[in-house]
Formats: sequence, structure tokens, C-alpha cells
Amino acid sequence: MRVPIRHIAGHLLWSVQGSVWAIYRLHPGPDGPDTGGQVEERVQGTYVPAAVRDEQLAKITHLVRSLSGAPRLFGLCAQVDPGEIALKMIEGIEPAAQEPGTASHPWVENVEAALELLDEQEMHRRTLWLAVPLTTESRGHQLSAQVGAVWSEFAPLLGLRAAPVSLREVNAYREQAAKVQAALTGGITFRPARPVEIVWMIQHALHRGLPEPLLAEAESSNLFDSTLHHGVLRSPSYANLGQVRLQEGGIDAGIDPADGRQGSERVAPSGRAAWWRQAGSPLARRWLQVESDTGTAYQAQLVLAECPPAVSQSAADLFAQLESLDFPVDYTIDLTLVGAEKARAQVQRKKNELIDQADQYDARPTGMPASLAEAARDLGELDARLSRTGVEVEVQSVTVLTVWGPTAAVCDARARALGALLAGADYRAVRPTGLQETLFTLGLPGTVRPGTVREFTQHQVSEDWALSGAFTSAEVGDPNGMFLGIDLDCGTTRPVMINVADAPKVDASASMGIVGDLGAGKSVLQKLIAEAVWARGGCAICIDRTPVREWATFARAAAGNRVQIIDAARAAVSIDPLRMFDGPEGRHYALSYLTLQLGIGPMSTHGEVLHHAVEQAATSDTPSMRRVVEALEQMAQGQPGRRQDAAATLAGLLHVVADNPLAAMVFDAALPPVRLDASSACDMIVITTAGLKLPPKAAFAHPEILHQQPLEALIGRAVLYLIAALARQNAFEDPGRFTAVVLDELYWLTSSAEGTALVHEILHDGRKHGAGLIAGSHDADELGPDRGLMAYRALARTTDRERARRGLEFVGLDPNDTELLRLVTTGLSPVGHKGRAGEFLLTCPRQNTGRIKAIIPRIARIASSITTTPGPRTPPPAPATADTGGAIGVALSKEHTA
Repeated sequence: MRVPIRHIAGHLLWSVQGSVWAIYRLHPGPDGPDTGGQVEERVQGTYVPAAVRDEQLAKITHLVRSLSGAPRLFGLCAQVDPGEIALKMIEGIEPAAQEPGTASHPWVENVEAALELLDEQEMHRRTLWLAVPLTTESRGHQLSAQVGAVWSEFAPLLGLRAAPVSLREVNAYREQAAKVQAALTGGITFRPARPVEIVWMIQHALHRGLPEPLLAEAESSNLFDSTLHHGVLRSPSYANLGQVRLQEGGIDAGIDPADGRQGSERVAPSGRAAWWRQAGSPLARRWLQVESDTGTAYQAQLVLAECPPAVSQSAADLFAQLESLDFPVDYTIDLTLVGAEKARAQVQRKKNELIDQADQYDARPTGMPASLAEAARDLGELDARLSRTGVEVEVQSVTVLTVWGPTAAVCDARARALGALLAGADYRAVRPTGLQETLFTLGLPGTVRPGTVREFTQHQVSEDWALSGAFTSAEVGDPNGMFLGIDLDCGTTRPVMINVADAPKVDASASMGIVGDLGAGKSVLQKLIAEAVWARGGCAICIDRTPVREWATFARAAAGNRVQIIDAARAAVSIDPLRMFDGPEGRHYALSYLTLQLGIGPMSTHGEVLHHAVEQAATSDTPSMRRVVEALEQMAQGQPGRRQDAAATLAGLLHVVADNPLAAMVFDAALPPVRLDASSACDMIVITTAGLKLPPKAAFAHPEILHQQPLEALIGRAVLYLIAALARQNAFEDPGRFTAVVLDELYWLTSSAEGTALVHEILHDGRKHGAGLIAGSHDADELGPDRGLMAYRALARTTDRERARRGLEFVGLDPNDTELLRLVTTGLSPVGHKGRAGEFLLTCPRQNTGRIKAIIPRIARIASSITTTPGPRTPPPAPATADTGGAIGVALSKEHTA
């Protein structure tokens, strides 16, 4: 095959056919240093609000109108290797020092499990590239390009190098490229392509259906660039890229003979094999066989031959619908942009032709066909839209869609499936015999449009063409972090990753809200995130109110000896604030707890007496809440008066509280205090509140009703304050180590002022201290008035339509959209379909919303205790082996030693 590249200088490509192109990568993301262009990352999800969709459409329309000539758009599916996902999973991790003979880093096991799951899966990511042909007014440069093109025809035969390009010509085309780049600014994000990426585009086209060079490696390489030597451009050889054989309708050796004959029986009398006996007719073999040193694969090129004259905006996103197929599809769109005046002149000529045809049909008995009237109406509408503004352009496009497979049968089946999808949307695609290689060549950068494909040109105005979604790409999740699951809006396997710990580093909230029905998977998603936080080097603090203490069970299994369980009803450790906190902080928490427990005002006589008792207990040799009671008893034995009566009353009330088993965690001085050095003692802290009761929410608005609540409810409210203080202290203790505060069934906590204050403080101040809230609830309203500060949002199955509307509004989607309502109420994790469990609508800080399926890793310590479904449990899947000598373990070790 002849390589179309003559020279590459930066993002400029000199073609062997005499043209010069500027190539840009669209939606580049944070994939390298700034090389110019508009590189701020803006990621769009599959589901976007109408306002965002209209804004995106306006930007694409502006981009199309700002272009001129004959640009070409490439939508290529870059192959993704599981190793890329593994590297993203360990990106940014700083593993702790490992003693000789100890187990590997805890995150290694998760990475190995993800590698095992994704092995041999067909994965890709959509990449968009824009190639713009450059023109120069200098006749000398035009002549040089033509001479270079002619020279490239004969130079390989003579063993000579490609014709050099002068520095003056390079600078002239760079100026032209700068003008193109200035016109693109303000639309979608882009950056100039790197030389190795341009070469990758050709390598990708030649290796479809085979292991191909990875784009991730090309993004960080500096190969294939030309250099200026003595005032001329010198390039490396690109000849090795063309070491392939292209054969249209090539026979697949794996196909059985159509007539069942063997090799000797398939030979004609002339000694040559008869073509009609070679695996079917050549007219039926509408594919291209590509043979290279890595193997043989098959490609099929389809071209759009007819587009619907009118289509609704919601169904016009043709190229977005390609993502729903269970195989990747590349597309190449060759554009010709015609100004409004010239396009109107062409429309007028077509109108005149229709008038002539109408006159001819009038003389026939059958009359004029209905198609002429429809064509006249379409031309009239096109003429009106072109006349509306002088900046409008007509887009004349030739669209080629490419599918591939390791065998001809797979390739042919995929081509038929793609044709059926397009037909369902009223698009007609053909697979022309004899043009497969021609259409393949059109998908290579630097080639000119063959004249034989002009018959497939489609005519649309810029806004209508922009609706097709060719310039948009969708993804969900974060660039790196934990492997959460797969993207359900993509037919092939597309991993979804989130990294809540890195959100504060990019000035975003690390808090997450999860909304859904009972059994929809909220707690499983929380546990997956909590386990990933501690395994990646952070800390997770979980408040568990369930009677079965599910979080304590999960933490013991998942974190082993790196967990600390604080059971409020089964006092085994002390949360005495005077023992946990030193100095003024301990006195503050102690006084606040006691005033809350006793229901007194801090500025009353009782409050003044209590303040002195706390100060006296805090300055003793062994500060504790028991010392406060003793200090009150001593004050009650002093001189008679109001202070003595107050001290005696307070001491008596505290004896009543201290004798209750629910308050033993506060007043039992024999219990060991909770360890607050979470960074060295443990990675998961679980505080179980089973047995604690809280006053009803209505009681907090009426003090007289609140004082009449049972003692257990009043103790539970005060103990909850200390639990909140403990969680806040651990979360904000070390801003350098991320801490996730996990609150399941948030309604129980936010029913009290103390719990609401904890949620409020973490949401407002968590980012500054490297902390985030992971909250689960059955209703978005239960997440509190500050739920808008949550950057991560997940919506699970919600069968109640009103709750579903509030959930959709929470994740940033239209609550009145009937299709979205149907999806949330019946389409996410349908009851009874075990294979559909764990489906969510997920929104991340980059405001990209998509439908995902959370996957429990095949690790026994996680899978054995993560679900709460009652009844007999099925055996957990086989655990992934965490080989300490594996590639991931080596990478973590190297990172640590560096």
C-alpha cells in the first residue's frame, strides 16, 4: 500500500498527492502538555439537559460555519488495553513502606481483579480528529507542492528520499494553520495533533480487527516528527507503514467451500480455480482483506446514500447511536462547505430542473409523480433557510462508516447489523462492491476525495448537519481512580472510573449523594467506594445504624486488622470527650454534650455551674466525664445557695444518665478511649448506633415535647453529638490524607440538629480539609438543603414517580422528561433480574451523566459481605490472585522507592 504521508512537521502533513493538511485532535482532555489550541477539558455525558444540548449545538454550528473548503472529520475507536486501565487505577497512589515478608499493597488485589475481569474484552474509546486542507496564494508554494507530489511517485522506484520542503514554505503553511486555529477558537475543545498521533491514525486503519498500536503510547511519544536541516524539512521514513496487502473481496481461509468440494475438485479444466467456486460470488464478498505482518483482518466500508429529509432533534444524533452497537464503528466524513450565495444559486438551478421535469410529466397521462412535489418543497425550505442569514453554509458531506472483524463472517455480520440500525433511523447505507479500497483510502489522513464517491454526497444546512452529533463525544466518570463498573450506554465494554479522593485537588467537592429504592444497590455502591478509599491510602469513617451491623461485618472482612469498631450499644471503648480530646477542644465538646444531654442553657445558672465542673475535671490528673460528676457532688456539699442547689440537681440527673447502659461509652472510665490516630491505627472506623434512639423530627421544633421524650431517646441524641464530633475530628485531622465519611440511610441522621450540623459542616468545609461525605438516602430531599454541594451524584431505581422526579432533578436532568422517568422507574435494575443489579445514573464533577453498572470485584473478602440480601448466600466468585511479583506490584514498588 502506498503511504499518503510525505512529510510531517508538528501537526502539518504534506501529502504525496500534493496537498497540505493541518490536523487537530478534538476533545483532547488532560493528556499532555499544552501545545496550543483550546484544551480546557469539557466532557459531555450521554444524558444532558436541553439547555446544555442547545449550547453544544450552537457551538458545533459555529464551528462548521467558521470552516471553509473541504475539511475532513475522523471518528476513530482507539483500542484500549486492560493494562491502560490498571495504570490509571494506580495513578497518584503513594504506597506505604512494606516490611519484608508482608502482604502486598492492598490496592494491588483490586487492580488484579479488574485486569482479570477486562482481559480479552473488546474495549475502545472514541477519538475525534479534524483535518483541514491548507491553501496558499503563493504560486511558488503551489508549484513546489505539485513537484513534490510528482517526485514522490518516482522517488521510491529510484531509492531516493522525498522531495524536501523549504523553511519558507513551512512558515507559510504555519501561518495558514494559525488562521484556521483562530477560527476554531470559541467552539469545541481542540489541540494540534502530534506527529506520532497522525501516524497512529494510519496504523489504526491498517490494524482494525488485529492488535493495534495503542493511542496511549502515541500520546506520550515524540517520534515521526520532521526536522529542519540546512533550511529544508527532512523527515524519517514512513515506508514501513505501507507494508500491507489490500485485497477487495479477499477470501477468508476459514470459510468452508460453498459447494462442499475439496481443493482438487475446485480446480477448473484450465488448471485455475473457478471464481464461482471460491467461497461464493465475488459480488457477495463486499469487504476488504488487509494482510500485514501481525495477521489478516477484514473491513467493510458502508457509505450513506440517503438521509431522511426531516428528523426530530431527539433522534437526529446518528453518530451517538453508533455507540449502542456491541462492536466499534469508525466514521470518516468528507465535507465540502459552500457559502450561502453559491448554495442558493445551486438550489435555483435544481428548481429550474424540476420545473422542466414537471412540464414533461404534464404531457403524460399518468401526470406528475408525488416525489417532484416533495422535492420542490424541500428545495423551497432549503432556499428559505439559506436566505435567512448570510453566514449560513451548505454542508455537502460524504460519510463512510467502517466495521471490522477477525474473520470475514464476523465483519459481514457487523456490516449487516450496522445497516439495519441505520435503516431503523431512516438512513440508507450501501456497501458498494468495487469501492471498498477507495472508501478505505478516504479514511487515511492526507488523501484527496476520489471522484467516484461524489454520487454519495448529502446536502444539508449547517444546523441540520450539526444535529447528527459527529463532533460530540460522551463519557462518564473520572479519568482515573477506582474501577467502579462499565458504561451501559456503550455497546462494547467501556470501564467507568471515579476518584473521589482527587476531587479536592482539582477544586471540586468530594462528596457524593446516592438516591434509590430499598434494595436498589445504594449501600453496595457506598461500600465499594469506602473500600477503595482505604485501599488507595485514605481513611473511611462509617456511621452504621442498621440492627444487623452490616458495615461492621463488611469492614472486618474487607479491611482485616486495619479496622476499628465503635459500638454505641455494646460499650467496648470510651468516647468520653475529655479523654479523646486535649485542651480547650475537649472542654468544648464536653460542655456542649452535657448541656445537650441535660437540656439546659449554657448562659443559665445551671450552665455556669456545669462550666466550672467541666473546667475542674479537665485540669485534674485523669480528666473524664466521671470527674465532672464528682466535681458537681463536691460543689453540692459547699455553702448553701442557688449554685449549690444547681450542682446537686445536675449531679443527680447525671447519675441517672450514667447508670443507663447506652451512656456507658461516655461515663465508664474503665473503658479504653477511642484511638484518634487513624492514620497509623486503622483505615476504616465504623461507629454502629444500633440500639440508640432519637426523638422524632417533629419534637425538635417544640421544646416542651422534646423534654417529654424517653430517656433512651435523649441519651441517643446526646451520644449522636459526640459521634458526630468524633467523625468530624477524624475527617478534618489530616488534610493531606483523604477521609470519606460514609452515612447510609441519611434520613436517620438528619432528623436531628446534631446530625444535620455534621452533614452541613462536611459539605461546606470538607474540600479544604481533604474530606468528603458519601451519603445514601431513599429520597433526594432527605439529603438535606445542601445537597447541591455534592459533586458526585447517583440515582438508582426509584419506582415512585414523584421521588423519581426529585432524583432526576438532583442529578441535573429534566424531571419532566417521560423517557428519563421511564428509565428510572422501570429501566434501572428491574426487580427479579439478578444480572441487572447495580445500575445507576451517575454524575461526576465534570458534569457528565451516564448510565453505569457497578461491579463487585472478584475478591473474596469483599464479595462475601458486601450485599445485604437476606436468605442463603451464593458462594462468592473466585478471588483474583494478588501476585506480589506482578506488574502492578512492581509498579507500586518502583513508585515507592522513587
